[in-house]
Formats: sequence, structure tokens, C-alpha cells
Amino acid sequence: ARAYFNNIKPEGVPFEPYVTKMTELNPGIQFKEKMAGGFSLDATEPDVGRNMGNQAGTEMAMHAQIDIEDIDKFVTEKDHQGSLIGTIDYPPMGMGMVANGGVFNLFYPTDNPELKWMVYELGFEHQGEQFYLAGKKEVRDDTVIELWPGTTTLYTQLHKGTDKSGPVIGAGILTLGVTDLIKLVSTIKVLHANSGTDKIQTISKFGTFFMGELWDSYVKHA
Repeated sequence: ARAYFNNIKPEGVPFEPYVTKMTELNPGIQFKEKMAGGFSLDATEPDVGRNMGNQAGTEMAMHAQIDIEDIDKFVTEKDHQGSLIGTIDYPPMGMGMVANGGVFNLFYPTDNPELKWMVYELGFEHQGEQFYLAGKKEVRDDTVIELWPGTTTLYTQLHKGTDKSGPVIGAGILTLGVTDLIKLVSTIKVLHANSGTDKIQTISKFGTFFMGELWDSYVKHA
């Protein structure tokens, strides 16, 4: 519509339906994921933070919603990027801290051909200060035995500021449990679908991509 009105001249312009036609969105995927685990503000390395958090009884939980707006673009582009919003629960700081404008990457390639990352990053505000939680799951070319820990273990660092260039002020490891995985599957929703066929095809594309990456990383190396 903006294009139509931008082209209006004093003498007017004839109405052209194509100018105001809405762009049709391609189908996408949405799902929700909860991960939780030991976390400490006295650590900068995830392993250390998990142990300290477990000993002190301080756990962080990330409640994330991942949106993949265009499944075709997602599976073909190198970084396989979606968007992420959610809330953070961490009793020493606060509960239900709202996080917006986050980044999600699935099987993000690294300089190491035998390593890919699942990236979860999101910023939030607490008592007027900005913080940025950066986490990644490490998917390595390994045996099938390592498939579960590789895809459910999120190594996290908390940065002060609006991105991960800020100083690290906390760390820990969040994990996805079996119950939470079942809940994740139940939250899968197809976006922008025009028909039942669209829904089936979109879920199939996502599943084929996901399982194909797992096959490449684990089964080939069994």
C-alpha cells in the first residue's frame, strides 16, 4: 500500500491491484523449549558455573520460543537462522525476566568441519541494566551414543551489556530433559500455512533437515 500512495501525483494515479497486494509469506515453524541447570555469577566457564550452581542450589531456566519464518530459506542458508524470544528465571537476579530480539541458529557451521553449533542468544534487562545470555550446544562428528548429550546440553555465559562482546559475569550449563523434549514436540506449530498440505510439507522439510544433520554428524561416524 505504501508503494501505491508514494506514487500518487497531483493528477492522481489509476488504482492498480498489484500495488496494494499483500506479499504472501512462506510457511515456517515455531516451537518452545525449556532448558535449565546449575548456574553461578561467580564463574566465567560453563563447567565451573554448573558445579558451583549445583552446590549452591542456584539454577537458571530459559523458556524460549523459536520462530523460523521461512522454512525453505532456513534449510538452504548456511547459518540456518531463526529468531528467539522468551523469559529467564534465575532467583539471584529475578524470575520471568523478559528477553526479546534473540538469535537462534541450528547446526551453525564452524571453522572445524567436525563441529557445528546450535546457538541460543538473547538479551534482557534487570534493574535497569542490560545483560546478554549466549549459549551453544556442541554437535560434533561422533558416535550415536553422544547424540543425546550433544543436542540437549547448552553451554552458557552471561555477558554484561547488549551483546556477547561484553564481559562475562556468570556461566553454567542448561540441559533439555526428556519431559521437556516431549513438551517441545507438543508445541511445534506451522506458521503461515494455507492448507493442511502446507503444514505436512513444512513439518516434513524441518524434520528431514534436522534428521539429515544428525545423521551426518553421528550415524556416519558410528
